[in-house]
This record gives sequence, structure tokens and C-alpha cells, in this order.
Amino acid sequence: MAIGSKELRPTELDTFEDERLVDELKKAKEELFNLRFQSATGQLESHGRLRAVKRDIARIYTVLRERELGIRATPVAVEAAPKATKKSTKKAAADEAPAADTVETAEEK
Repeated sequence: MAIGSKELRPTELDTFEDERLVDELKKAKEELFNLRFQSATGQLESHGRLRAVKRDIARIYTVLRERELGIRATPVAVEAAPKATKKSTKKAAADEAPAADTVETAEEK
């Protein structure tokens, strides 16, 4: 049984860019601070969460360091194309139709 966040698996961390890894690291450190504070005041209900967050932090540090050393590949930034919706395809078709008409009229002259 793996301990840690389900969203911070090593395979998932490979897909994150460095900026997002740093953001996740900040979030995990804040959560660890809050958990330690709760533990000190006696309000902590799940002591296992402390261990899980520490492991998440260690995982993120490991991925960052491996990228620095060139052991692990940095993901290539992929620009996502906007998804085609019914409205956008109709609008694109409408935009193309007048353009075709203006081309024909220019050729006719």
C-alpha cells in the first residue's frame, strides 16, 4: 500500500512542469505546517497524514533534483488545442463561408 497523496504519484509528477512542482511543494509544506500545529495542540485526528505529506514532499524534491542532474526528463510543454464544440465548429464554418465568397468575388474581378 502506497502512502501519500493519490494525485502525487511519481508517474504523475513526471508530467508536471517545474513551476507546478514548486507550487505542489508549497502546498505540501503548508499542509505539513498545519498538521504539525494540530498535533501540538492535540487536535490532530489522523497521524498517518503527517507521514504521507512528508513522503509527498520528499517525492517532489527527488523529482526536482533528478531533473537538475538530467536523470529524469523534463516534460515538453504541450500547448493544448482548444476543444471543438458545437458552437465553435458552427462559428468556424460561418467564418470560413464569407471568406470563401470574398475570394471568389476577388477572382471574378
